[in-house]
Amino acid sequence: MSDRRLQVFHTVAKLLSFTKAAERLHMTQPAVTFQVRQLEEQFNTRLFDRTHNRISLTDAGQVIYEHAVKIFELYSQMENAVREITGEISGTLTLGASTTIAEYMLPALLGNFRSEYPDINIQLKVSNTDGIVYMIENNEIDLGVVEAPVHNKNLIVDECREDKLVCVVPVNHPLANNETINLQDIIDYPYICREEGSGTREVINEYLDQHSVPESSLKLSMELGSPEAIKGAVEAGMGISIVSSATIGKELELDTLKAVDLDPPLTRPFSFVYKKQKFRVQAMEELLEFAQQYCKEHQEGPL
Repeated sequence: MSDRRLQVFHTVAKLLSFTKAAERLHMTQPAVTFQVRQLEEQFNTRLFDRTHNRISLTDAGQVIYEHAVKIFELYSQMENAVREITGEISGTLTLGASTTIAEYMLPALLGNFRSEYPDINIQLKVSNTDGIVYMIENNEIDLGVVEAPVHNKNLIVDECREDKLVCVVPVNHPLANNETINLQDIIDYPYICREEGSGTREVINEYLDQHSVPESSLKLSMELGSPEAIKGAVEAGMGISIVSSATIGKELELDTLKAVDLDPPLTRPFSFVYKKQKFRVQAMEELLEFAQQYCKEHQEGPL
């Protein structure tokens, strides 16, 4: 294994926080500080500037960080090359997923993957689409699964499947028995939306723009941070909303919500996102191939 001091320094430099690095590495903060100081003593220079409870890399620290990234990339390549020779497929992958995908789509997929590849450990981080893209850009996760378009030329975006969005209303709502609903109908009622940065909200705003309906025309009653919170608010009669059809199977079965198709229809892709230049270990190759095949077999309904 590579020099522990360099690993600790690399984590602190990436997060720009001794506290967060300690949490990530499952170490105490004094232990993290000790490892960094040892590296500073080895090079006889400061690697971080510390001012007003914030840290930044010195010029020397930046040079060491850039080389550390290359060192750990080479180390991954070495491990992968040996595993290809021995036939072993193992390791740890950090996967990031936006809220809707993590809660309603990944459990079945990852359960099936784990059955086939028990030696690959998957760590999952949940955030909105903006957060997932940020973590990929900063090498905090190996692979992201998002629910909104990604416009970054340094990232590869592989579409997995289409997701249909519908309008959800309480069972006793005036629109509950409609076959379809249009935007002019929606703006007549209190509306509940997702938070800023949510892939669902971004897709819906693009849909509004395409049909010349400004977001400000919606009677926004609440802004909530998860599909579960939105469904609960709609069930309570606090407004209507637009959500992924993949998130409401239980509510439709129990008849606690009604789903009405949008006219014109609204769909979006669920996509795998990863760095264009990132070296991909065998475990990641296997997960990508497995997930893509799984998506093809589950184009309709939950994953």
